Amino acid sequence: MKLFVAMLASAMCVALAGCSTGTDAVAQGGTFEFVAPGGKTDIFYDPPASRGRPGPLSGPDLMDPAKTISLDDFAGKVVVINVWGQWCGPCRTEITQLQQVYDATRAAGVAFLGIDVRDNNRQAATDFIVDRKITFPSIYDPPMRTMIAFGGRYPTTVIPSTVVLDREHRVAAVFLRELLAEDLQPVVERLARESPEPDKGST
Repeated sequence: MKLFVAMLASAMCVALAGCSTGTDAVAQGGTFEFVAPGGKTDIFYDPPASRGRPGPLSGPDLMDPAKTISLDDFAGKVVVINVWGQWCGPCRTEITQLQQVYDATRAAGVAFLGIDVRDNNRQAATDFIVDRKITFPSIYDPPMRTMIAFGGRYPTTVIPSTVVLDREHRVAAVFLRELLAEDLQPVVERLARESPEPDKGST
């Protein structure tokens, strides 16, 4: 039944708002399986023990092609992953709101990571970041390989979208819409306050 709901949710997400285009892709890796009960755009995965981990997440730095950014670079931090493109109208408004939350929460152990998709003009994307004074990094990924590797049935058609990982890099929340700072900040702050679960392998 859960698999059926996941498949149905993936199909429904094609019709959601934003700059949605393209085709969903089923990915391999990790334990995260995207599920959106009732086609919701704000999805929370609780309790923490029920959260899945995404597959490998890494790619070239938008601002420095010689550098690779990986989710592993943010060990022990809450990570907000935002999928965006400079061609996407809602992204233009949202990204400054994300910067606001980043500024307010990074001292609490929160990191932000953008994934720039479907942007074949790299210079336009870098200008977008510079003009808006965005200080958190982004992976440059025109063909969306990063998101395809992210997790099972994640709706790659929905842009912008935002995924929030807890300190153990499990998926705690997914937003399939444009966000305001007031939407995101309370979620991030709550996750930053969560206590890490004890290592089940220790004695």
